[in-house]
Amino acid sequence: YASCSIRHKCDGCRMKVEVYGGYHSPWVQAVLLALHDADVEHRVRQVPPFEAVKQWGVLMPAVSIDDGPWQIESSQILGKLGWGSISDEDLQAVKTAWQGVLHRPDNPFRFFAAFARAGDNSPSLLTRSMRNFARSFIPLYMFVLINFAKLTMKPAEPKDFADQYFYWERLLESSTGSFIDGESPGIRDLMLFGVVQCHSSIPTPPLQPLQQDDRLPGMRQWIACMHERFSGYPHLYSGGHFEPRMA
Repeated sequence: YASCSIRHKCDGCRMKVEVYGGYHSPWVQAVLLALHDADVEHRVRQVPPFEAVKQWGVLMPAVSIDDGPWQIESSQILGKLGWGSISDEDLQAVKTAWQGVLHRPDNPFRFFAAFARAGDNSPSLLTRSMRNFARSFIPLYMFVLINFAKLTMKPAEPKDFADQYFYWERLLESSTGSFIDGESPGIRDLMLFGVVQCHSSIPTPPLQPLQQDDRLPGMRQWIACMHERFSGYPHLYSGGHFEPRMA
């Protein structure tokens, strides 16, 4: 299984991983979930490295493995961490399941409060203060960007947010195990679960069908299995919305 291959690799070389990104990003979540599952030691930074800013601005995640060059495409990062690849069709289905993200800043107080709670955790007060000051501009930038996109692009919303999960519901019905990729989570599980964390961290309308729609029992059972698998993961926002409940 993918999780076994990365453990074996890391036990042999103890790779060093540095991650830039906020916990509210589904793609950052996917990478952090992979590192947690494989018990890979890593450092998370809330302020983007200068090298990454020069190329991509504040796009996240940005990941450096063993002091190598920074990378930003989460599916490719997961591949380099030993989790294989994801088809274009499945990747598009993951992105489709992200519909509704533009509702995150509907409540500005809740939006900024959520980002404030996910601040830097450096043991140094000075370092922590400096990083939190610098990172305060990122949620402001995201808030303005999302609202600008809503005003100018006026994206059409689906009639039913449950529709974006039916692709995965069908895959779970045909799975040979408790996860999309079988007996153990794979890259598709990680990326989709990252989306679930995004919808849960600042609750958006797509969260409700996941919780209540009678047509999605497989998704809720899958979330329960992921909760058990990642019970020690410290950024499990879905733990407050789905069974089994996690702190």
